[in-house]
Amino acid sequence: MNKIILIGNLTRDPESGTTPSGVSYCRFSIAVNRRFSKDNNEADYFNIITWRGIADSCAKSLSKGRKVGIVGSLQIRNYEGNDGAKRTSVEVTADEVEFLSSPSGSREDAPQPSRSSRSDVTKLEEVDASDDNLPF
Repeated sequence: MNKIILIGNLTRDPESGTTPSGVSYCRFSIAVNRRFSKDNNEADYFNIITWRGIADSCAKSLSKGRKVGIVGSLQIRNYEGNDGAKRTSVEVTADEVEFLSSPSGSREDAPQPSRSSRSDVTKLEEVDASDDNLPF
């Protein structure tokens, strides 16, 4: 199983574009505070890539400093650079992105979480809690 869950802040504005075949993407990086650091200021930095609809939402809504929750998989690629040196690229391919803070400059006091996901969201039916037929 290859699954990673991260919560962090964007370190720069996202970069977006489309592939030659017309698939949209969005790249950004986040800083994730280490849980048990001596000074409580140590962070790890992760490169994130999103595709298609999630990429469109991220490109439109995210900016440097925004807090996001990421669910995805870790991808490691080896390649040869222009100078002939072998290089390794590590990035997270996000399946879900949840916007955890409001945009900078917004006058809203409370964060407005928003979620983008590859999977369709199943809506749950409302249950009447006064129903005596509930099994619990």
